[in-house]
Amino acid sequence: MKRLLICGATGFIGRNLLEYFHNKGEYKIRATHFKSKPIFNYSDVEWTYADLRDTKNVKTALIGVDIVLQFAATTSGANDIVNRPYIHVTDNAVMNSLILRECYDQKIEHFVFPSCTVMYQPSDTALKETDWDGGDEIYKTYFGVGNTKVYIEKMCDFFGRLGVTKHTAIRHSNIYGPHDKYDLEKSHMFGATITKVMTNENGKMVVWGSGKAGRDLLHVDDLVRFVDLALQRQKTNYELFNVGIGEAIKVIDVVKKIIHHSGKQIKIEHDLSKPDIPTSLFLDCSKADNELGWKPQIDIDTGIINTLEWYKNSIL
Repeated sequence: MKRLLICGATGFIGRNLLEYFHNKGEYKIRATHFKSKPIFNYSDVEWTYADLRDTKNVKTALIGVDIVLQFAATTSGANDIVNRPYIHVTDNAVMNSLILRECYDQKIEHFVFPSCTVMYQPSDTALKETDWDGGDEIYKTYFGVGNTKVYIEKMCDFFGRLGVTKHTAIRHSNIYGPHDKYDLEKSHMFGATITKVMTNENGKMVVWGSGKAGRDLLHVDDLVRFVDLALQRQKTNYELFNVGIGEAIKVIDVVKKIIHHSGKQIKIEHDLSKPDIPTSLFLDCSKADNELGWKPQIDIDTGIINTLEWYKNSIL
């Protein structure tokens, strides 16, 4: 049985990956934790503390591993993206550079990296992986994090060309679902809205900005299923995939849907003084379909209902 390493297994996507692959039962699983405590739901998961910015910690975490799912990162919400954009740059560049080198040195079979879509310019049409190249400008708000992600994608391509390890870079859209951040200081739009709605007591809710920005929102279960298919079906040593639901949904419409499915009566108000990133884009994911047989299966209404139910059972 192959050994699977999940980096960042206490985080949002990492925890969902942990649950999925544990339940599938096809791998021995090692999981890293850093600032958060290990999750002891599963007695057969091997937990290891790892500061992935440290060379020795990286080497130790990867010993004896066949596959690395690198979902550890420094992340935050819209407020930090606007006011402290530098926090996304250094740590993420360092940890991924060290892990990629160690994957090569230890002859790891497959490395999976979650990139993002912030390098894409706003668009009214679905964007393919080839609709951005190094000569294109990145939207100013995302300049730091976007170029960091592109750098790591290029590092995956570089190490893939050395012929030792397969690399999958995922330009995924906005992910939501169970185990996301739901505190208002650190959460993204979807998680923050869930919390505002579910804890609402005065019948009013403030939306940051105009709410006209469009988001391609993908349920985390669909992303996890993509990772599994990439491990099974990717044939080349480097591939870059768009992974999203394939449509832009306005933030204000998402808020209205969450309120509707919650069953509450809440009036929406706008605070135009708060950070507002008025971009709209959505992804063409035909490459993932053609090469891996992946398509999203969870529509936005089903995903909202699923998330609200999880929130009621796990947080309230």
